[in-house]
Amino acid sequence: MEYCQERIATLHEFGEGDGVGGALTRDVAAAVAETALVVPMTAREYKSPATERVLEELERLEPAPAAVFVPVRADRAQIEPFRDWLATFELPTRVLWCNAPEVDTLLADTGLAGNWGKGQDVWLALGPAAAAADTVVVHDADAKSYEAEHVQRLLAPLTMDFDFAKGYYARIERGRLYGRLFRLFYEPLLRALADAHDAPIVDYLGAFRYALAGEFAASADLARRLQTPRTWGLEVGTLGDAYDVAGFDGTAQVDLGRHEHDHRAVDGEAGLEGMSREVAAALLCVLEDHGVAPDYETLPDRYRAAGTALIDQYRADAAFNSLEYDLEGERAQVTRYAESIAPPDATDMRLPRWVDAPFEPADVLAATRPWRHHHAGSRSQD
Repeated sequence: MEYCQERIATLHEFGEGDGVGGALTRDVAAAVAETALVVPMTAREYKSPATERVLEELERLEPAPAAVFVPVRADRAQIEPFRDWLATFELPTRVLWCNAPEVDTLLADTGLAGNWGKGQDVWLALGPAAAAADTVVVHDADAKSYEAEHVQRLLAPLTMDFDFAKGYYARIERGRLYGRLFRLFYEPLLRALADAHDAPIVDYLGAFRYALAGEFAASADLARRLQTPRTWGLEVGTLGDAYDVAGFDGTAQVDLGRHEHDHRAVDGEAGLEGMSREVAAALLCVLEDHGVAPDYETLPDRYRAAGTALIDQYRADAAFNSLEYDLEGERAQVTRYAESIAPPDATDMRLPRWVDAPFEPADVLAATRPWRHHHAGSRSQD
């Protein structure tokens, strides 16, 4: 039945109202006021309709959150227009320019220079966010169906003594199934691993209905203990640390309904193919850290077998719901993703937990907001 529980607490939306209601309403409202949001953006989010909706929805929150940290990766010529645009929204926004020259210097001087990506940008904001509020909510800015109530739903478990909450939702758009990287890569890879390894960490990673969703809420203490991958492995790496800090009993997942996202192509480093390599590296690194030793020689074939079985199930589900289904296209993706499965790099490229960081959140704020040093009359919100 739909309301059955997983190994972690699973909080469903049964369609009886919007947002969080009943006895939780007051507690959740109080939690919003003590929460810092982290909403990473790149140049592609500038003035996009999806991002406009996200920010307009956040304006609806009552009370307002303690802060909204927006880590932005954009060229020098773009950052001022980005700041001006974000300033038009009635939000306690703090813009962090993640590729400012001062950030590169800060990371290089402390031995943290390396590849960059979404994970590094979120990590730069997590330290200041955890210092500014009791709880932290992280979510993407490209959901065309975003609602302010998602923040309240993510925070609700934290008002009930959970330390970590992950969002999940359906990805059905334009009459097709999406969520391809999760459906066709993460899920069959984890099934192949679960068949060979009876380990609690495998059970934990498999309990999430949408492990690659970008939405989560965490206590400030847990946020400071995330050892974040620098790029697209952020979501999986977060789950590995959440397992260590919160465990099964301290973790929940929350139904956020149905999401519509911007979509990526499969090909190339910026597409799902490139993302699959980062996700695989993060997932396998988490497993190795917890004592799981995959057989990398046979794992790609076992993944393909699991993926083929799931494709048959997806095809049946699509037909049952009168959805279009590209059978050969999905098979081709599984074949391509199998090439991403390899032992993770022996060099640990994850960023340190903020409790172990070689600098303070204030140092990040200074490096990511150079305009505050150059203009005495800078905006109060950023």
